Amino acid sequence: MSRHISDLQAILSQLIAQYGALLKQLELQHMAMKKFDLNTMADLMPLQEATRLRIGELENKRRIVMRQLVVTLKLPQEPRLTRLAELFPPQAPALLKARQDLKDLAAKISQRSFGSGRLASAVLGHLNTVLRILAGAVQRAGLYTRRGIPSVGSRVGVMDAVG
Repeated sequence: MSRHISDLQAILSQLIAQYGALLKQLELQHMAMKKFDLNTMADLMPLQEATRLRIGELENKRRIVMRQLVVTLKLPQEPRLTRLAELFPPQAPALLKARQDLKDLAAKISQRSFGSGRLASAVLGHLNTVLRILAGAVQRAGLYTRRGIPSVGSRVGVMDAVG
């Protein structure tokens, strides 16, 4: 049993390290987005994806260890870390500290991701507007007068469109 707990603690410490790395990468991405540094953003994308994949692998390992604990302890369901801390008092401080560290990192990552998402959404909204204006100008290319002033064509009315 203590082997499972020590494996779990090792996995949790690796998860904390990976979440910390992801947070640093998100902060670098946010700074690059503020500066419109496309090269840095492009360099960070594969790093973030690799970190997310490592986090996914560690989560799978954590689930396997938790299932082994459920079988070993004959529990009805997968316990939370607070329950494991109650069941294993010597490892309680380390488990609870890991739990708190993961919660803090997850909150910071969520906050940083939300901010970056809002910034990206705003930029894409502006680009969408520009493209719509350009598409409309190309679609409705007008004629120009002798002085170079665009002449606006007559607008199609409801009666013209129907009849």
